[in-house]
Amino acid sequence: MERKIEFAIDEYYHIYSRGNDKRNIFLNHSDYNRFIKLLYLCNSTRSITVRDIPPNKIFDFDRQKTLVSIGSYCLMPNHFHLLIREHREGGTSLFMKKLLTAYSMYFNLTKKRRGSLFESRFQAQYIDADRYLKYLFSYIHLNPVKLIEPNWREDGIKNIIKTKKYLSDYRYSSYQDYIGDSRQESRILDQKSFPTYFESNLDFEQFLEDWLNYNTLTTTEDGPLW
Repeated sequence: MERKIEFAIDEYYHIYSRGNDKRNIFLNHSDYNRFIKLLYLCNSTRSITVRDIPPNKIFDFDRQKTLVSIGSYCLMPNHFHLLIREHREGGTSLFMKKLLTAYSMYFNLTKKRRGSLFESRFQAQYIDADRYLKYLFSYIHLNPVKLIEPNWREDGIKNIIKTKKYLSDYRYSSYQDYIGDSRQESRILDQKSFPTYFESNLDFEQFLEDWLNYNTLTTTEDGPLW
């Protein structure tokens, strides 16, 4: 299937991909954890084999030159979202090829299955406006809310305190990195390659809380993002 956009150096993109037939691609913590490690390791011009790196040294591994800058990410049971900036020609395509191939091989091996794990090619949207780029920081990080309140965009948040607590405990996105939690996974991000929209952790939390209280459904040419 021909891609609608071409990638260019120093441009921003929203990348996402779903499981084939909308199947779950993360079945347990080990699956999520593996993908998160691959987000770090596959973002390199080097050829890297995960089994050659001690598990507690993954995020200390010297990747040398990276392919893209990652500004935020979120993993959901049957899909994932990435906000990236390309800084090497062909970097986005190579990074995604390495990432999806490595994870598919892991998944098929551990689940004793064959065949394609992801549907067609990964999807990409070019970010052509600063307002849209800033908005994606909320869109990506608020995805997990629908796991506890599926209709929150239409019906509103029933319990804002519970929802914020759920987000702060959700380990499979970069939300914890933006609220100031100290963890190795923060090395996945290259925040300096993105505009400084949030002067502090509190600014980021307030920004997302404002969106939690905003109930308008946002759509794209491909249908609802949420």
